[in-house]
Amino acid sequence: MTASESRPRTTTRDPAELVRRIDAWLDTRLPGARAVDPVLPESNGMSSETVLFRLNHPRAPVTGCALRLAADPAAYTVFPRYDMARQYRTLRLIAEHTDVPVPRTLWLEEDEAPLGAPFFVMERVEGRVPPDVMPYTYEGNWLCAASDDERARLQQETVSLLARLHDQAPVRRAGFLGTRGPGTPLRRHVAAQRAYYEWVVQGRARSPVIERGFAWLEANWPADEGGTVLSWGDARIGNIVFQGFVPVAVLDWEMAALGPRELDLAWAVYLHRFFQDLTESTGQPGLPALLRRPDVERRYTELTGHTPRYMDFHTLYAALRHAVVMLRVAYRRVHFHEAAVPEDPDDLIMHRATLEAMLEGDYWPRVLSGA
Repeated sequence: MTASESRPRTTTRDPAELVRRIDAWLDTRLPGARAVDPVLPESNGMSSETVLFRLNHPRAPVTGCALRLAADPAAYTVFPRYDMARQYRTLRLIAEHTDVPVPRTLWLEEDEAPLGAPFFVMERVEGRVPPDVMPYTYEGNWLCAASDDERARLQQETVSLLARLHDQAPVRRAGFLGTRGPGTPLRRHVAAQRAYYEWVVQGRARSPVIERGFAWLEANWPADEGGTVLSWGDARIGNIVFQGFVPVAVLDWEMAALGPRELDLAWAVYLHRFFQDLTESTGQPGLPALLRRPDVERRYTELTGHTPRYMDFHTLYAALRHAVVMLRVAYRRVHFHEAAVPEDPDDLIMHRATLEAMLEGDYWPRVLSGA
């Protein structure tokens, strides 16, 4: 899939029926409440579904709401399990123990009966989100139209957000985010990703480049993994609501975990490079000065006193994790007859060339030299 192709199918749910059922459920929480002007955004998100609406009721705790619904089980889900209670609990923990801005949580519904899957409702925070479709690195998007100083402010605020999360979030209270199994938090994190990959390729063609990636990780394991923090998991600017160029809400905590600080830093750097490489492949300049790895590392060190280490390992791990997700998304397109399986299954991975270059050791030297 390229950025210019139509958005892949992500659900079999009927939007009108979904809204009707939301109204029926709201009536059990606030009798007479209705979801007004519902919108199912298409610019972000390939996993869980989001419904935005205004809550019409005289005793409504907020006006704008966002309902986060576990993925449609009939739509070839991206992940094998969607724990909405875990996400809800994470949001509440962050709100209570840090100054990282997250939406106010309102209700959690773990019963599948009302909407066909568990969900929670939170306050909708107004602002702008750098879009995935079309990517914020493409000409015409608001971040491309911003000044250099404005983008620098956004970058500084984003790195500050990660620093505060890692320094403030209480790891002991976040124990429910830990992955079970032997070994260190990083070992367990990688083991969970291996298990996810095995789930993705069950009954499908395996990916040689992804398997090379896991072997590379094992051969290049950090000598010192560092301390453990609460990791956001999907730490990228496309999951942040900005007012001006300041974050006012951090979204999408379904990948939250415990692990080294570098997990989030590498994900933030790599996911920008994913969009930047995609943009450059179309002949557009993109935003090469945004979220440069040396700048992110330097700023994070200034804010925390922790110098990021083993970033070649962690950025390759980020690219590998993303490759597994993209492979699952590609197989979902195959499932819905939107694409065919190529002769080489690695061709389903949009950033295959980047991952291969990282494995060869020449990706970051080329990127950082501007070549």
